[in-house]
Amino acid sequence: MFNAENEWIKLWPGDAPLTLGGGEEDIPAIKAFPAEERGRGAVIVIPGGGYSMRAEHEGEPIALWLNRIGISAFVLRYRVAPYRYPCALLDAQRAVRYVRFHAERWGIAADKIAVLGFSAGGHLTASVGTHYDAGNPEAEDPIDRISCRPDAIVPCYPVITMKPPYAHEGSRLNLLGEAPSPELIESFSCETQVTPDTPPTFLWHTTDDDVVPVENALMFAAALGRNKVPYDLHVYETGRHGLGLAEGDPHTATWTDICGLWLKRQGL
Repeated sequence: MFNAENEWIKLWPGDAPLTLGGGEEDIPAIKAFPAEERGRGAVIVIPGGGYSMRAEHEGEPIALWLNRIGISAFVLRYRVAPYRYPCALLDAQRAVRYVRFHAERWGIAADKIAVLGFSAGGHLTASVGTHYDAGNPEAEDPIDRISCRPDAIVPCYPVITMKPPYAHEGSRLNLLGEAPSPELIESFSCETQVTPDTPPTFLWHTTDDDVVPVENALMFAAALGRNKVPYDLHVYETGRHGLGLAEGDPHTATWTDICGLWLKRQGL
């Protein structure tokens, strides 16, 4: 199951919950990028794309960077529009459970599973960091008995809020639909869902992001601070939205060095 490289691994043995069909886009999956060193943690990578697609430059290239610093990575193929809530969240939660359940077979530490995502994938990262459970001990599927709480989260230029004036309207529409209830908007405005048990967090954004305002990251950081959750926040002066590794910008590209040090500090 785990030896073939660059193959997608289905997260559910049969159909995923709430599936609409049997095509590739209906099948949540992960692609494994194991590091040579065993015994360390792993990072689940969630590309962005406004919950309408998944940006390739925010997937495999990020996993390969993590490999270069000695960390195993898993790129998540989660469901996007026409799928809406709760499908993407179910996929991300299942990915955490799946990687943790199979940690020994991959040679990774089950108690050091982080999630890192970009833009709308950053929203999904923050969502799985604020909406989690300890698993259902009575579940028939042993993977469902495993906790889906990440041990650390890394939202990168993230969508955080579903509320105006800083919400990214496309992400909100694709995730929650045209007329979401006030309760659903509140629940997925992640800045309102932080508790003292929210995982340690690394955030970065750029001040002139004209797609997802930097206030998204600032609000989440403020909520983390109010709840005494350890966090690193890095705001760069300039940089377009969707930079990924930011290899074309020597200043903003330093986020990978800083984040790598932070991940090491978290035990990964």
